[in-house]
Amino acid sequence: MRFISLACLLGPALCFAIEPAAPPPYRDASLPIEMRIDDLLARMTLEEKAGQMSQFVGPGDLRKHAKRLTPQADPGTASGFYKDVGAAELSRMIQAGLVGSLLNVSVEGEINEVQALARQSRLGIPLLIGADAIHGNGLVGGMTIYPTPLTLAATFNDALVEQVARQTAAEMRAHGSHWTFSPNVDVARDPRWGRTGETFGEDTYLVSRLGAAMVRGYQGKSLADPGSVLSCLKHLIAGSVPVNGLNFAPTDISERTLRSVYLPPYLAGIAAGAGSLMAAHQDLDGVPCHANAWLLEDLMRGEAGFRGFVVSDWTDVSRLVTVHRVAADFKEAVFQSVTAGLDLHMHGPDFAPALIALVREGRLSEARLDASVRRLLRAKFQLGLFENSHTDPALLAQVVRRADHRQLALEAARQGIVLLKNSAGLLPLDPARHARVLVTGPLADSTAVLGDWVYPQPRGHILTVLDGLRAVAPKGVELVFADLGNTVRTTPPEKIAAAVAQAREADVIVAVVGEKATRFPGDGDAKTSGENTDRSDLELFPDQLALLHALLATGKPVVAVLINSRPLAIEWVAETLPAIVQAWEPGAEGGQAVAEVLFGAVNPSGRLPITMSRGAGHLGAFYNHKPGQYFKKYALGETGPLFPFGHGLSYTTFAYTNLCAPARLAPGQPVGFSVDVTNTGARAGDEIVLAYVNDVVASVTVPVRELKAYQRVSLAPGETKTVTLTIDAGQLALFNRRMERVVEPGDFDLFVGDQRTRFTVTP
Repeated sequence: MRFISLACLLGPALCFAIEPAAPPPYRDASLPIEMRIDDLLARMTLEEKAGQMSQFVGPGDLRKHAKRLTPQADPGTASGFYKDVGAAELSRMIQAGLVGSLLNVSVEGEINEVQALARQSRLGIPLLIGADAIHGNGLVGGMTIYPTPLTLAATFNDALVEQVARQTAAEMRAHGSHWTFSPNVDVARDPRWGRTGETFGEDTYLVSRLGAAMVRGYQGKSLADPGSVLSCLKHLIAGSVPVNGLNFAPTDISERTLRSVYLPPYLAGIAAGAGSLMAAHQDLDGVPCHANAWLLEDLMRGEAGFRGFVVSDWTDVSRLVTVHRVAADFKEAVFQSVTAGLDLHMHGPDFAPALIALVREGRLSEARLDASVRRLLRAKFQLGLFENSHTDPALLAQVVRRADHRQLALEAARQGIVLLKNSAGLLPLDPARHARVLVTGPLADSTAVLGDWVYPQPRGHILTVLDGLRAVAPKGVELVFADLGNTVRTTPPEKIAAAVAQAREADVIVAVVGEKATRFPGDGDAKTSGENTDRSDLELFPDQLALLHALLATGKPVVAVLINSRPLAIEWVAETLPAIVQAWEPGAEGGQAVAEVLFGAVNPSGRLPITMSRGAGHLGAFYNHKPGQYFKKYALGETGPLFPFGHGLSYTTFAYTNLCAPARLAPGQPVGFSVDVTNTGARAGDEIVLAYVNDVVASVTVPVRELKAYQRVSLAPGETKTVTLTIDAGQLALFNRRMERVVEPGDFDLFVGDQRTRFTVTP
């Protein structure tokens, strides 16, 4: 099409025709992404490149935060998180193309507003919107809240976990976010650490499989799919084993342990296509992870072949100065982190000016910035943001909390509940024997079922344990609620006394106890687990124990339901109470799942993804320990775990027979094996088949057993199924004395259920 210039209207002498300017190549979606990146990079100024490497919280969050700090302040200009940047200034920076990413934008409608500002910039580069969507997009109101990762791990169900991530991605994209700071693939071996519930537990193989499943679920077959989001493996690396259980504390482990235990989940996530990594808070062997070139460049990009981008954790670049003290000032911290391999700074206004100054001083090359910006632009092109960066509010209503999403959240909760103890078949509750049920405990009617990384949700969207019991209780069962309030740390003695008085009239007592990780006020006292909520002991709080003692003294049977995000030390409870249900943090639909298990509508099938120790003094009780770990015993008390990894009871029983594996294997040959599993009880149920291997004689010490395969199998009463599994040859490898990863010839023991056999890898 041809256009007539305004000059034509001014006279024939000035009249000429012009063609419209062709769109630049980076705007052409038909061109290869790398060609588009080349074109766009060549057009960018140094300031725009530094802006792409800078992330901020959203303008709406700045307004809210400023209002909390100074209620009379002008919300458009007052500072919140940032000393000199308020909402108005941040909006101006976005419009000028000096911001590349925002995180946790929760203000309704704001994502479209900030993307519109970004489109007005000189080059129109869209913003990458990240979110702490850990088990659903929980920092936004009205979303589907799934069980927490540790709860999901107890399902041992890769397909279910992948589908949870897939649905989370759909709800995120409908809201306008493109990138989740998940999965957390830290291997958790110190439950004092408050973020244990954000992980998949203590086993390297389980964490690897479920982490990869979440990556596949988030990213789908293609990031170009409007229902896909970018995943982020975190926190690189081993922040889950701080020396004293405190978040940010140093990690001090050997390279062999690092490579054998903590690195494989990252390798599995990278192999699954993870688009980003997040560096960890702490230092590793004396070098902060945010300034560790061996970790970020040599190991991740060199050995592992990672091609995505690396983001810092919350203000951790500045902590190179304030906490780790390896940099004298912030500019030096920026230099160390970027030369180590960091691509994107979370979060704040000082990063870009420091980058620009370092380039102009000649300490950083502009080519180094180009490498980071290329990775960030690649993600934006892959996500299709240059073609469509806005979200349709109508789509949000169609996607969020859809019936199938709620149903999956419920099913995940059902499969993640672990029956720890069930003496004399107390559970499931029988209406004929348990017509009057007392429900009590500080978490009986608590939103603690939601877990960490969740902001307030509509109360009607949450099924507490009490809600679930009221909905599920069979006809003829009377539920009596003794309300103790929602304060998990303390309970007034008069409330305990009132609950005990009601207990005397009941047939059975359901006491819901544990911890609380929810982040919002208004539901009892402050959180006792979750991020930055670490503990020096793992016991139930004293008033909760006093409640259980008093209830037990009535002579009525007591069922303890545990709501918690880490394994607690409940030795007295396990020795004394007849039934214990480990519900973890089962999500917004979790109260129904707990009730279904208690009344027998669901047969529990979850297994512990992490060992439950007897106390903080027993930490290090993970199942895959070295042979010498329990060579000696403690002078007083028991030595082993309270409940081991993989423990979980059912309302039926299972028997294993006919474990068959090849006697001899050539080097590189996978281990194919089979075992017959029979439901020997009177109820249908799911059994999780766990297969462990031990290298009988090795050149270095190896664990007494390690999980190498698992499968969930459903069985009718009396039914037998042959379960066939394969262990890849590489799963038998170790790091020898020369730190070479090899499979050493020799004997290996295979354990499945109570079955055991031996096979030999030939030289």
